[in-house]
Amino acid sequence: MKNALKLELHEARAMAHAALAKAKEIGVPETVCITDEGGFPLVLERMDNARVTGPQIAWNKAFTAAGHKRSTHLFNTAPNGPALPGNEAFGIQWSFEGKFAVFVGGFPIVVNGEVIGGVGLSGGNGEQDTACGLAALQALQEVLGSHAEVLVQADIKK
Repeated sequence: MKNALKLELHEARAMAHAALAKAKEIGVPETVCITDEGGFPLVLERMDNARVTGPQIAWNKAFTAAGHKRSTHLFNTAPNGPALPGNEAFGIQWSFEGKFAVFVGGFPIVVNGEVIGGVGLSGGNGEQDTACGLAALQALQEVLGSHAEVLVQADIKK
């Protein structure tokens, strides 16, 4: 039997707070979703004036990143993105009743090499969503301190 790490609510809230603080700093109204390892929301927040479509999109990105254990933008990274036409995962975005997101803004939450959740952002362009997602991951590292290693990088692969 394996002991598993679990993302706790106070950790997810710290991540969401950091993502939204970054969004405010860069002047973009964002929605953030932090999920558990199964892709189910722990925290979902939409800033004032953020798009009404943001909550579903952010959740889809976090769901995909957690469930598939990879950053969402890696599905379409040219020239060999697996979800691009002619490649092995083309059409994967129609999986899970259209909940599978294959564009920038979703990151797995990786602690000590184990995927324990996902973070998804919606509202900015790819660079803005990425900056807010990385701020969330960095916040988790700060909460956990030196006894845990959180993978904080834009090209998270698994």
